Amino acid sequence: MQELSLHILDLAYNAVEAGARHVSIEVIEERATDRLTIVVSDDGRGMDEATSRQVTDPFYTSRTTRKVGLGLSLLSEAAEAAGGGLRIRSAPGRGTTVEATFQLSHVDRAPLGDLPGTVLVLVVGKPDVAFRYRHAVDGREFEFDGEAYREALGTMSPQHPAALRWLRGALSEDYGETVREDDAEAWQLGGAEAAQGRGPAHNTRP
Repeated sequence: MQELSLHILDLAYNAVEAGARHVSIEVIEERATDRLTIVVSDDGRGMDEATSRQVTDPFYTSRTTRKVGLGLSLLSEAAEAAGGGLRIRSAPGRGTTVEATFQLSHVDRAPLGDLPGTVLVLVVGKPDVAFRYRHAVDGREFEFDGEAYREALGTMSPQHPAALRWLRGALSEDYGETVREDDAEAWQLGGAEAAQGRGPAHNTRP
């Protein structure tokens, strides 16, 4: 069973290949409505209506728009298998938004996987793209602002050891305390040190 974090990674890389400079990732868990929603939005080239209808076809790919193929098809299947579905909104020059919904408690819902690790891979691997990540669980909320993170780094490279320690700390400590406060240790990134500042990442509680 594929983890949903890998689907998010695939969507984000598709967005970058489509020329996106800003990518927003939202994960919303609502126990009251038994619903999980994942939304990935970008400001890339976008797609026309005909292409948007075709991209969930596992045999479709077009290098003049974005590299698709199995990725969106598998996500659509995963969502439908868990009582949800997939919705794509896109227009040429206006970017693309992919929204996947799942029944949160469904026995066939894939696990979320390592979401902090996914964000870390994206931020370090694509330093020229501003990633925003928001995860909300029943009123608790964690948010990482990639633009604020880049501003805080100044001229320091995201690959610099000090930058990596800071990012790991923000993504593991703040995320674990806020979103997974009942099981924070399970979400700690290996070797992460406590964040020295709260600029690029912050949490809110009801």
